[in-house]
Amino acid sequence: MASDIPSVSEWFHGRNVFVTGGTGFMGKMLIYKLLLSCHNLGNIFVLIRKKKGLEPQSRLQQMIQQEPLKSIKEKCPERLKKIILVSGDTMFEDLGLSTADKERILREVSVVFNAAANVKFDLTLKEAVNINTVGIINVLNFVKQLPHLVSFIHISTAYSHLKNSVLEEKGYPSPISPETMIENVKNMSEEALEEMKPKILQGLPNTYTLSKALSEDLVRRSGLPAGIARPSIVIASWKEPAPGWVDNVNGPTGLMVGAGKGVLRSMLCNGDYVLNVIPCDMAINAIIVFAWKIGREKPTEPVFMNVTNALENPISWRFAVDVGKKYAIEYPFTGILWYPGGSLTTSKVYHYIRIILFQYLPAFLIDGLMVLSGNKPFLVNIQHKVNNGVKIVKYYTTKEWVFRQDRMKALELELNPSDREEFFMDTTVINWDTYMLQYILGTRKYCLKDDPSTLPRARKVMGYLYYADWILKIGLITLFIWFAYSWINSNRIITTTAFEVNEI
Repeated sequence: MASDIPSVSEWFHGRNVFVTGGTGFMGKMLIYKLLLSCHNLGNIFVLIRKKKGLEPQSRLQQMIQQEPLKSIKEKCPERLKKIILVSGDTMFEDLGLSTADKERILREVSVVFNAAANVKFDLTLKEAVNINTVGIINVLNFVKQLPHLVSFIHISTAYSHLKNSVLEEKGYPSPISPETMIENVKNMSEEALEEMKPKILQGLPNTYTLSKALSEDLVRRSGLPAGIARPSIVIASWKEPAPGWVDNVNGPTGLMVGAGKGVLRSMLCNGDYVLNVIPCDMAINAIIVFAWKIGREKPTEPVFMNVTNALENPISWRFAVDVGKKYAIEYPFTGILWYPGGSLTTSKVYHYIRIILFQYLPAFLIDGLMVLSGNKPFLVNIQHKVNNGVKIVKYYTTKEWVFRQDRMKALELELNPSDREEFFMDTTVINWDTYMLQYILGTRKYCLKDDPSTLPRARKVMGYLYYADWILKIGLITLFIWFAYSWINSNRIITTTAFEVNEI
C-alpha cells in the first residue's frame, strides 16, 4: 500500500456521514463500527421514522440501550454524541426531513450509506416496490443535492439476480425497468399485480429480490460516485461487539431456533450445497472500507462488490445443520417443545410425510390436550408459521450459486496491516465449528433473552425430552408393525376364506 494513501480512520477524519436504515440489523452494526474504529469521525446523521407508535427519539434511545451501541455507551459514551437523529422516512420526497435538518445535512455530509429496506420475502409487489424501489428513488434524489458528496454506498443483496448460477461483480439488467414497474404499481390493483407476478418476476424467487434488482438499476444510472455492496446471507457476528451477537430471527437464525426448540423436523434442502453466509461484523467492515475506496477514487460509474464468504472456506448446509443441532442440544434454549431432531432431504414426498407425522400430528395432539385441560392451543399455529418460513426459503436451500469475490479480496490487500486487523473481513480465518457454538450462544443470549442461569434447567428438560422422544419413536414403530401385521394377517384370512369358498 502506498504511503500517501490515508488509513480508513484518517480518511473519515472530520467527515460527516448520513445513514438510512440505521435501526436495522446491518444499520446498527454500521453505526457501531464507525463510532468504534473511526476515532475522529464527524457526526453520524441517522434517519429514523416513527414506527408502531414509537417516536424516532424513543427508537434511538432503545438502540443505545441495546447491543451493539450498548458497548459504545459503556466504553466511550462521549462518542454517542456524534449520533444526530433526523426524523424522516425514505417513502417521502426529500425523505420527509424538516427544512433545518435538510439544510444541515446538505451543508455538512460527504458520505452516505443507504441500508434502508424491508427485507421480508413475502411482501406483495405493491409493498416491495413502494418501500424498496420508490424508497431508493427518494434517497437518490436527495443525495444528488449534496454538494460535498464523495462516496455513496448502497447496500443491496448478493441474491438480486439469481437466474445466473455464477454471480459476477457487475451490473445485470433488471427483469423490468424500474419506471415501468412503478407505473404498474401506481395504476394497477393489488389483485391484477398478483396475477401478473410470475411474469414480472421472470424466475426470481420473491418480490424482495425483484425490488433489489430494480434498486440496483436506479443506482447504476444515478451518476453518483457510488458503490453497490452485495452481501450474501448476513448472520451473527464473528467478533464484534461480542462473538455471536445477532438481534433478529430472520433466515438461518429462525431455522436454527425452530430446530433447536424441536418444532422444525424436516427441511427440503440439498445438504451438500454451499451455504454462503457472512458474519455481520465482517460484512460491515468490508462496506466501510468500500466507502473509503469509492471516496478516494470517485468512480464515474458505480462499482459492484460481492460481500460474501470466500470459496476457500465453504460451509455446507449439512455441516451447519449437524453442528448447530449438536450445540443446540448441549446448550439448549428455554421453552423447548420437543427434542431436536429431523433431517434434510431432497425428496418432497419424504419431506411432507415427515412434516405430517412429526410436526403436525404431535401439534394437533398437544393442542387437543391443551383444549381438554382448559388452556389455549398454540402449537398448530406455530407449525403454520414455521412451515410458511421454510416454504419461503426453500428456493435458497435447493439451489446453489457461485459468488465472485475478487473486489473484496483486493480491497483487503489495499489496507495497511493495522487497518487489516481493525476492519477484519477475511472469512478464511473462520473456524465454522467454533463459530456455530458462538452463534447458538449468541442467539440464546441476544435474541431469545435466555439468561445463563436458565441453562441447568434447560438441560434437564432436554434430558427428559430425549427419553420421551425415544418412547414416542418406539411407540410409532410398534404401531406401524402392528398395522402391517394386522393388514397382512387380514389379507391372508380373506385369501384363505376365498380359497375355501371356491373349493366348496
